[in-house]
Amino acid sequence: MTTYQNQLFTGERSLFAEQDATLNQVTFSDGESPLKESRNINLKNTIFKWKYPLWYSNHIEADHIILEEMSRSGIWYTNDIKVTNSSIQAPKEFRRGKGITLINDYFSDADETLWNCSDIHIENVQARGDYFGMNSENIYADHLSLIGNYGFDGAKNVEIHNSTFVTKDAFWNCENVTIYDSTINGEYLGWNTKNLTLINCTIESDQGLCYIDHLVMKNCTLLETDLAFEYCSDIDADIHSNITSVKNPISGIIKAESIGELIMEVDKVDPSKTTIITNDAQTERRAG
Repeated sequence: MTTYQNQLFTGERSLFAEQDATLNQVTFSDGESPLKESRNINLKNTIFKWKYPLWYSNHIEADHIILEEMSRSGIWYTNDIKVTNSSIQAPKEFRRGKGITLINDYFSDADETLWNCSDIHIENVQARGDYFGMNSENIYADHLSLIGNYGFDGAKNVEIHNSTFVTKDAFWNCENVTIYDSTINGEYLGWNTKNLTLINCTIESDQGLCYIDHLVMKNCTLLETDLAFEYCSDIDADIHSNITSVKNPISGIIKAESIGELIMEVDKVDPSKTTIITNDAQTERRAG
């Protein structure tokens, strides 16, 4: 096992194809791809200042590392990597990788991060940026805080706990997503998704929860959510609040404290296929 301690590396591919090494208090300055094609690397207190630091690498453990703004597109085609207690300032990190663990990390610019990846474990992570998690699969997240639009577009097999999302168009085009004990704030939630389950969640969304095939909601609260459930099929929704408005659900059961306006356009949907149950007999119903 080679050890690099208190060193500065410059130039392109400075430790190309390095294997079985520990790096502690190391800085990679100018020069692309410093650890490209590396294997079995342990990084501690390491700083990356330039592009593409970890491409085509395998079996990487990184703790208290910093990827500065220009280390963009830094970790692509890399498998079996664990990054803990780290600060990541660059966009487009993690693409087409497998076996990714992120714990206690902060992404200040998470644009286009975690694209086309699989087998992802996220725990106590804060991220800010658009298109986080696009087209990735087999994702488990606990205490993820994401601010940025289009989160998890096209993702598959996603399980999320105790998280907060401030994101427009989140969870579009997904399959098999289950979210527990979380808060979601943003327009147009969940469109074109198949098998979406929300349990003990608080949601605020303009025209959210539309165009979904098989939507399950258990003990959820909808805050100022309007035109919900449009063209949703196979709905099983248990809502412990008012719903501002519901429009043209295709089929299923919707339970709520009340619904401000229920719009069922008989030329577009068959109202008999959806059961509406409210505690408020004053729900306004409008058919067209």
